[in-house]
Amino acid sequence: MADEPQGLRVTWVKSAIGYADDQKRTIQALGLRRLHQTVEHQNSPSVRGMVGAVRHLVRVESVELAPPTAPKRPARRARP
Repeated sequence: MADEPQGLRVTWVKSAIGYADDQKRTIQALGLRRLHQTVEHQNSPSVRGMVGAVRHLVRVESVELAPPTAPKRPARRARP
């Protein structure tokens, strides 16, 4: 597992029009909403399986993912 990439960058490159509904749902499950949109996922068997199911519609690159950071919460306003 040490030689496998830490993350996958998935780019939607071909329209899903004319393909089966399960492939359209797989594109949505990967977080892709628009053609030529790119998302990054952890390298896991489930993600690799989804990518493999729609490999004719997407482009995949190996990437090193940055460590996750906690989202910044806005400062609370004082109540009058």
